[in-house]
Amino acid sequence: MDVALAALVLAPGLALGSFLNVVAVRLPKRQSLVRPRSACGSCAEPIAWYDNVPLVSYVLLRGRCRRCGERIGLVYPAVELATALLVAGCVLAFGASLRALAAAIFCCALVVVTATDLEHRIVPNKVVIPAAAIVLVLETAARPSPEWAIGALGASGFLFLAVVVYPAGMGMGDVKLALLMGAALGRTVPVALMLGMVSALVPSIVLLARHGAAARKMGIPFAPFLALGSVVALFAGHELLHLYLARV
Repeated sequence: MDVALAALVLAPGLALGSFLNVVAVRLPKRQSLVRPRSACGSCAEPIAWYDNVPLVSYVLLRGRCRRCGERIGLVYPAVELATALLVAGCVLAFGASLRALAAAIFCCALVVVTATDLEHRIVPNKVVIPAAAIVLVLETAARPSPEWAIGALGASGFLFLAVVVYPAGMGMGDVKLALLMGAALGRTVPVALMLGMVSALVPSIVLLARHGAAARKMGIPFAPFLALGSVVALFAGHELLHLYLARV
């Protein structure tokens, strides 16, 4: 049943991903999410409905604008596909439940935050704060416990201390993202934070190897790594936590 339901939400998930692309592009520019219609970023030609079918249109157009031939960034189909797969994964993992809804909202917020941080180095408050509040309410309603509020405050407090100690390493946007992470993940949020920090070491080491001491002045967006850790913790956090505790 859950497999069939997960398959059914793939198409709506792609459409939702198309909307999240609009959010990721327009929100940092403080533009309306409704008007004007989506248009080519190069020639400003409005995109026809038949060229705006999620994922399919990108493939048929070979990743180029129909009018001017300018390349369309891979981030657009990536956002659509990631959104569809994550939403379907939430339904598959948690069934038709409040928990699945909370997880899906969490994943959608992570997709937007990843796109905006990669492109603009911004973690938008208008995404993470409302998402944190909604997810906290849903998780608490689904499984009544102070775990979610404690996780939210604990994770954000931990990163806030990191910002105070080393402000060049991350920003307050990451602190607010941690608030959302804790609300969604509860006791497994340390798994997400640890995985995010460890995965962020990979590009840091590459930059250090290529640029030496100058790499210390080259910032990398941290939110995408926190998002990666969060997705892993959402679907496998309890197993990883039990595995770790069993070895301690």
